[in-house]
Amino acid sequence: MQELRADHFAPDRDPRFKLYPVAAKAAISVVGLGYVGSVTAGCLSDLGHRIIGVDVDPLKVAAIRSGTSPMYEEGLDDLLSDGVARGTIEATHDLADAVARTDVTLVSVGTPTAEDGSCDLRFVEAVADQLGNAIAGLDRFHVVVLRSSVPPGTTHGVVGRRIEEISGKSLGVDFGLAFAPEFLREGEAVSDFRDPPKTVIGASDPRTEAMLARIFEPVDNAPILSRIETAELVKYVDNVWHAAKVCFANEVGRLSKAMGIDGREVMDVFCEDTKLNISARYLKPGFAYGGSCLPKEVRAAAHIGAGLGVELPMIDSLARSNEVQVKRAVELIRATGARRVAVLGLAFKPGTDDLRESAILDVVARLMAEGVDVTAHDAHFASAGHLAQRLSGDARTRNADFARMAAQIPSRLAGDAGQAIAEADAVIVNHDIPAYRALLDSCELPIVDLAQVLKRKSGEARYEGIGW
Repeated sequence: MQELRADHFAPDRDPRFKLYPVAAKAAISVVGLGYVGSVTAGCLSDLGHRIIGVDVDPLKVAAIRSGTSPMYEEGLDDLLSDGVARGTIEATHDLADAVARTDVTLVSVGTPTAEDGSCDLRFVEAVADQLGNAIAGLDRFHVVVLRSSVPPGTTHGVVGRRIEEISGKSLGVDFGLAFAPEFLREGEAVSDFRDPPKTVIGASDPRTEAMLARIFEPVDNAPILSRIETAELVKYVDNVWHAAKVCFANEVGRLSKAMGIDGREVMDVFCEDTKLNISARYLKPGFAYGGSCLPKEVRAAAHIGAGLGVELPMIDSLARSNEVQVKRAVELIRATGARRVAVLGLAFKPGTDDLRESAILDVVARLMAEGVDVTAHDAHFASAGHLAQRLSGDARTRNADFARMAAQIPSRLAGDAGQAIAEADAVIVNHDIPAYRALLDSCELPIVDLAQVLKRKSGEARYEGIGW
C-alpha cells in the first residue's frame, strides 16, 4: 500500500474496483454488539448485506435474534426487527462459524481505560486470537476491520500480528486488515451512519480498500483513504477535539456569567463565523502563534478571569502550550549540531512585516544566546534599518536575550535567501512561500521545517518537520 495519504476513493473510475472485483453485497460478521456493533449491524442489513452478529453476552445475542436492540437507540429496533424478519440478520456466540460464513469481519469490542490510564486491549487481543484460529481454516481471502478506538499501531501490531502468528496465513495475501473508525453519536447513531461526517479507511492493501469502499459506497461514495496508523489516531483526535470544544465553551460561559453576560449569546455570535472560527483555519500543525492579537488577547482573557476569581485552566494553559512549541523548534535545530543557522521568515506569518510577538524571534534569541551564528532572511525586509525599526518596540517588552538579539540580528540580515543558506550549516524555515520552497528542494543542509514548506517526512534526507 502507498505511504501517503489521504486521498479519496472514486468508485466510478477507480481501478481498484476492476483489479479487485468484489461482491456488491458482502456478507459481514459484526463482533461486539454494543452501541456501535448493533447500529452497524442494523444499518448494513438495511443496505442489503447479510449480517451475523457475534457477542459473548447471551443477553445481547438473544436481543438481536429477537429483532430488538440491546440498548435504546432511536430507530434501531425497527432496523433490527426488519433484518431478522427478512432473514438478513442473525446472531451467535460462535465467532469461527461467523467468519466461515462471511467475507468481512468488523470488530467493535470495548477498549476501556486500564488502571494506569492506558487503553485496555484485552478484548481486542482475545478477538484477534479467535480470528487467527478461524482464518486458519479458510481457503479464501477474508477482511478483518477494527473499529474500536485503539492506540496507533494496534491494528498492525496486535490484531494483524496475532492473526498471522496463529493462522499461519500472510497479511495482504490470505487476509486483509483495516481500521475504519466510526463517528457515531449516541442518540443519533442511525442518522450518523446514513449520513456520516466522513468515512475513513486505513487498509493493508488495495483489495481490502476496494471491498470496504464498496460496502460504504451507499452512504459515502468518496471515503478518505489513509495509512492505518493515521486512521487510528484520527479517531482519538476527533474526540479530544470535541472535548476541547466543550471545555472551551464552558470556560467562555463561566467568564461571561461572572461579568453578567450571556455565554450562550456570546458563543452563538462566535459560531456565526464559519470562515475562521468554525473551519479548518488554525487547525494545521505548525509553529507557535504570535502577532498583535492572539498573544495579548489570551493574556487579557486569562487576567480578566483571574481578577473575577473564575477558573479558566484551558485558556490559562494556552500560553504555556505555545511556549512548548517554541522550545521544540529550538530543540530540533539544536539536535542538528549546527553552529551556523539560516532562519527563513521572521514575521509572525508570511505576507506581512509584522514582528510583534513573532515566536521565531524567540527561537533566534535563544540560539544566539547559546553562541549560534544566525543569518536571517525575510521577503518583506529589504534593509537592516527596516528590520531594526520593526524590532525596537517589541524588544522593550521582552527579556535580556531578546534585547541582545534585537540589537544584533539586523546586521545578520541577508540580501536574499540563497545568501543566508550559503553561510549556514542548517536551515530553519518559518514561512511557506514559493521562493523558499524552490531553494530548499535542492538544499542538502539539515532543514527544520515549521510550516511544511516541503512535503517530506521527518528523518528523510536530513529533514525534520515540527509536527509531521
